[in-house]
Amino acid sequence: MPEPPNDLEQILAAVAEGALSPPEAAERLRSGEVRYLEGFAVLDLGRAKRKGVPEIVYAPGKTPDGVAIICASMLERRKRVIVSNPTRKQEEVLRRALPGVSIERAGRALVVGTGEPAPTGGRIVAISAGTSDLPVLEEAVAIAKEMGIAVKSFHDVGVAGLHRLAGPLEELRAFDPDCVIVAAGMEGALASVVSGLVAVPVIGLPTSIGYGLGGGGTAAILGMLGSCSPGLSVVNVDNGVGAGATAALIANRAARRENTKYDRTPGPDL
Repeated sequence: MPEPPNDLEQILAAVAEGALSPPEAAERLRSGEVRYLEGFAVLDLGRAKRKGVPEIVYAPGKTPDGVAIICASMLERRKRVIVSNPTRKQEEVLRRALPGVSIERAGRALVVGTGEPAPTGGRIVAISAGTSDLPVLEEAVAIAKEMGIAVKSFHDVGVAGLHRLAGPLEELRAFDPDCVIVAAGMEGALASVVSGLVAVPVIGLPTSIGYGLGGGGTAAILGMLGSCSPGLSVVNVDNGVGAGATAALIANRAARRENTKYDRTPGPDL
């Protein structure tokens, strides 16, 4: 069987020949849509349709004007954009460049635009070991919510006072999440503890919180990677985007299989 056309001219030719219907052509174009932006960026506007994870603007290394131009271009095609880890200067320029557009802080991220993503039925729990871990965890939560996930959060329940985890665990089980994110710095032990107590996948999110040798997230990520608790997977240090996207993909896959109460757009094929 020949490969389906993906090039724009091939798709248009296939429609003209009757080999591809207009709705099929539109779907093909949306899933592979790219936009070349002023010679410095190539936007993957079809990522959300193709993969289930929207394109996110990673701010470090970009100029403030570059971040603003990218966001403005993306908002021409969608209602919302997430900017990961912008500087104060980048945020100031973005706010000036987009007057009247809602820009809200979500930990280390900015959520730019209007409206709310449609719920998919997926559920995750987000847990922080300490309040210093919140900026990274809240970025992960913002990504998950952008993907239609319902999120329940518990904060400051690290192993220095492990009894604080008892109540949240009861609420967690009642919420019945599809996945759990645990953000922890220092030695990162909380991820292993939680993973040993729940029956769903756990995403360990090590943060760059800690003292001296092993600080900067080194001890946390090594502790999580060395965990003997099955069902714990680990993203890189401070990678809230990766943790949120992974947890949301798991939850959305579970929702598509099990929950029929929501009007959901079919996700990408495996």
